[in-house]
Amino acid sequence: MSDLSAMIVGCGDVGGRLARQLLALGWQVSGLRRSVAELPEGVRAVPADLSDRRQPAAWPSRDPDYLVYCVAASQHDEAGYQAAYVEGLRHVLGWLQANGQRPRRLLFVSSSSVYAQKEGEWIDETAGTEPEGYSGKVMLEAEQLALGSGIPASVVRLTGIYGPGREWLLGQVRQGYRVAEEPPLYGNRIHAEDAASLLAHLLQADARGIALDDFYIGVDDDPAPLAEVVGWLRGYLGVTEWSDEQRVRRTGSKRCSNARARALGWVPAYPSYKEGYAAILQGCG
Repeated sequence: MSDLSAMIVGCGDVGGRLARQLLALGWQVSGLRRSVAELPEGVRAVPADLSDRRQPAAWPSRDPDYLVYCVAASQHDEAGYQAAYVEGLRHVLGWLQANGQRPRRLLFVSSSSVYAQKEGEWIDETAGTEPEGYSGKVMLEAEQLALGSGIPASVVRLTGIYGPGREWLLGQVRQGYRVAEEPPLYGNRIHAEDAASLLAHLLQADARGIALDDFYIGVDDDPAPLAEVVGWLRGYLGVTEWSDEQRVRRTGSKRCSNARARALGWVPAYPSYKEGYAAILQGCG
């Protein structure tokens, strides 16, 4: 058993998976979300709306050893992102300060949208961040808020999360989704369970006294061309027809490296899209 505790702000899909992994390790876990009925069993519920600056009544009186900010914007525009990632984090940091609480470390879950590279380049944590869209720009603002909070912090930039319930690509393939083969459009992805395991690995490493970096990229071992992924899924699903209406709209293309996370000892359970999608289609994961 462990006497460590974590507050997961945004305890949804990835956050809920993280909670289960920490509970299995004997951690005490609190989960903040609007609909607490969907929290995993064993998680201490903290019902709250992050748009409300008032401290939740169920906010724990004990200092959480670790705070994980893992929210998802419910409104997909600039205002929604600003509210979820910047203002929401500012409210949480204010609640900590008001209670004299200072976690050992804050993990802020960000996105690879902060990278604007689109020529198939390999990207690691040292690559330049010059996002063109509002999502990446807001994420960068939130990252800086986390890193400047006065709490030791690490930012985890997740890429293309997929898993049960996150099956948009499978739906597109079943409808005859088309994608250009040349030039290759490299995509980056991570299974939701692996995204959670990376967060858990970082928390455990910090608890053991291992110095963490400011930034980590959460991605599997295989940033494959989208045409390759679609072709493999078509074969697995037995799809033979093509649709003229379903075409890829994305223009970005980069290859993200997980070398820094792997150097810390993290190993993805689903190293490529093949293992991950096969598990989904077999009802696992």
